[in-house]
Amino acid sequence: MRPFALNYTRPVVQTPAVTPYAYDSTRQLNVLPDGRLAILDRAVLVAMGATVSTAGSKTHFDD
Repeated sequence: MRPFALNYTRPVVQTPAVTPYAYDSTRQLNVLPDGRLAILDRAVLVAMGATVSTAGSKTHFDD
């Protein structure tokens, strides 16, 4: 028997992700093409939807 919800599912369309920064392994930071740190560019942060996780502070009292 097929679950009712599966009658209405559609495959997810994958869109290619384009990031305006690259990881610099020597500095261990994300950098923009012009060499600036990605964290310092407010427009990049807003566009990429950067978030901060609170999972550790929810489960560990010393985080």
